[in-house]
Amino acid sequence: MLNLTLVHKYRVSSMNKKTIFTLIIIAFILSFFVTPMGHWGKVWLMQVFATSPEIIQVAEREQLADYNWKLKDSNWDFFNFEKSKGRVVFVKFWASWNLPSAAELNDIQELYGLYSDKVDFYIITNEEREPVEEFMQKNKFTFKVTYLIIGERTPIRVLEPPASYIIDKKGFIVIEEKNNVDWNNATIHGLLNNLISQ
Repeated sequence: MLNLTLVHKYRVSSMNKKTIFTLIIIAFILSFFVTPMGHWGKVWLMQVFATSPEIIQVAEREQLADYNWKLKDSNWDFFNFEKSKGRVVFVKFWASWNLPSAAELNDIQELYGLYSDKVDFYIITNEEREPVEEFMQKNKFTFKVTYLIIGERTPIRVLEPPASYIIDKKGFIVIEEKNNVDWNNATIHGLLNNLISQ
């Protein structure tokens, strides 16, 4: 009788541990859908699995027909993309609500810190100024934001976030990337150094 009681207690204890473990796993999975932790968990997973963008072969690169593109700077003043003619250019289309964009912006901030004096960065959004400034402050980003003017002609295809371009000094598109990728790595550093030195 005593042995049966011990076996019963062991089974109940074992079931309780399994139930508790299962409930913890379910709570963790649910947190990815209903809490802020889920948002940052998804961002982190995108960062972990991001790969370096593909560099377009020289013979296959398209060249910009011109640089005529009216934009707004972070002060909401108009300017033209023509000021970047003859420079290496990094263009990023992003949105504060777009998860893949958020996953890339930390890398882009690092890249901006390393190359902002040698490369023109256009971190472009079509959002209103106020939520963008709030997002920038919250995340402590210091790169300059550029605002897209809807309906203006553009020398490149305006792609959905998180699309990006790297353009060389002669206006050739070296990278056209439509997905979430890793921008702060040795391959990109080497590419930018090479393009800057040309």
